[in-house]
Amino acid sequence: MKLRSAIAVIGLAALPLTGPAQAKDDLVIGVAQFPSSLHPSIDAEVIKSYVLDFGIRPVTAFNADWKNSCILCAELPTIANGLAKFEDRSDGRGMAVTIKLKPGMKWGDGVPVTTKDLEFTWKVGRDPASGWSNNDPWDRAASLDIIDANTAVMHLRSVTVSYNQWNILLPAHIEAPVLEKAANAADYIKQTTFNRAPTTPGLWNGPYRMTQYQSGNQVVFEPNPQWTGTKPGFKHIVLRLIDKTPALLANLESGDIDMVNGEGVGLTIDQAIALQKKSPDKFTYIFKPALTYEHIDLQINNPILADLRTRRALLYGIDRKTLVNKLFEGKQPVADTWVNPLNPMYSADVAKYPYDPARAKALLAEAGWKPGSDGICRNAKGERLSLELSTTAGNQLRELVEQVLQNQWKASCVEITIKNEPPRTLFGETIKKRAFTGLIMYGWSSAVTEGPRRTLYSGQTPTAENNWAGANYIAFNNKRMDTLIDQAETELDAAKAKVMWAEMQKIYADQLPVLPLFFRAEPHIVPKWLAGYTPTGHGDFSALWSENWHTK
Repeated sequence: MKLRSAIAVIGLAALPLTGPAQAKDDLVIGVAQFPSSLHPSIDAEVIKSYVLDFGIRPVTAFNADWKNSCILCAELPTIANGLAKFEDRSDGRGMAVTIKLKPGMKWGDGVPVTTKDLEFTWKVGRDPASGWSNNDPWDRAASLDIIDANTAVMHLRSVTVSYNQWNILLPAHIEAPVLEKAANAADYIKQTTFNRAPTTPGLWNGPYRMTQYQSGNQVVFEPNPQWTGTKPGFKHIVLRLIDKTPALLANLESGDIDMVNGEGVGLTIDQAIALQKKSPDKFTYIFKPALTYEHIDLQINNPILADLRTRRALLYGIDRKTLVNKLFEGKQPVADTWVNPLNPMYSADVAKYPYDPARAKALLAEAGWKPGSDGICRNAKGERLSLELSTTAGNQLRELVEQVLQNQWKASCVEITIKNEPPRTLFGETIKKRAFTGLIMYGWSSAVTEGPRRTLYSGQTPTAENNWAGANYIAFNNKRMDTLIDQAETELDAAKAKVMWAEMQKIYADQLPVLPLFFRAEPHIVPKWLAGYTPTGHGDFSALWSENWHTK
């Protein structure tokens, strides 16, 4: 369980958050989920990434044009400019990547952002006991040379496509003492200041810093006085939890919140479509095609789901095309793998599973499941073909999709019982610890060139032994997939890499470690008076450039 008792709950009565008089000083964003923790590298959650992006910056990020760009760095390392070079190692060929941090940057308490922060993040991030959801960006560096306060050279174990993609830095002056007092890296994540005292100014180096935090309610950001970039446009940015999407919509219509973003934590697309029809001139509506896709994780330890024939039958038993047309007016296309057709590495040459309940029943029959008198399949022992399906409670659209799936699967003699959980429980405990018995529906969000290491690489399976690190929640273990992921990450020739990506997608579609549903179009509903707001459509969210948001 997360250590919430130690987090101070700060009253917000003195802060006027609503009403037209404050509309252009304060931006109030409604969100349908709340982070289960606040450490940037623990627990892979879309909502947490979105919240933190207002106050802490990565070294690099892909912008709205889907181009890798510097955020904390002064110049993007490339082979062309010489900041990235190949080097021979005793164990093979690696790379030396020079990271130059922008001079003059400071944490919210005035302490400079330096290569000490880079070194600390690297040391913690590469510790297998750290419990980080994705330690690959740091673990790929075998060593680090600090040249000066703003310059360091990362020595990578191998040639890698993502050599110039680097994540958020942790404030060494705040977090290093916590680590020193902790018994080990696993204990550190329980003691981290991000969870125990998130309003500590020194945690934040972005245009805003978190000044108020009320667990399970709202977060308030104010301009960071140490920020040297573009002056932030608002006195307060408030992220307010309204975990039932119908209530979120009502608050938007009434003006109690100013906007909802579409990056996985706001209104569902059907609600956005309906609102646009009802009030076409009240807001600016943006439906942004995105790399995020909705899918269903499968508990492979369940003997029913361990059978590939059953997994294929489940997908044949879903009329995904009708589902997306009726619920989303065709704005969210059916997914065949995790790779969006917008991605240059997309391959159409994979197995397809159109709606075919007869084929589904035939596969189930091969697997030993025959329809009973009540229409539900049973095996030779008389056991029912019954599975639990879970998703985020309060998300009206997901709950509607669940009902559609429940009815469609019943036509294929599969019984589905619905067991939903609050997002913080689902993501913070159930999924993270793979403590589910059947099916879990949620979204995966990825960066522009990101491979499937986090979600499909066997070494990224969370276990008690690795302190639940990694995001391969389905425990997918395929040696060929592992090999291809390793090879694709080191192949700088795009044409050769695409061949590897095509085979990875084929393995995914053949083995169905998860059931792909559809790719999202993010519904952003923003006030007419907001300028500078540009959704990205990928895993580096719009909030990373929130200093550019201002009133018209």
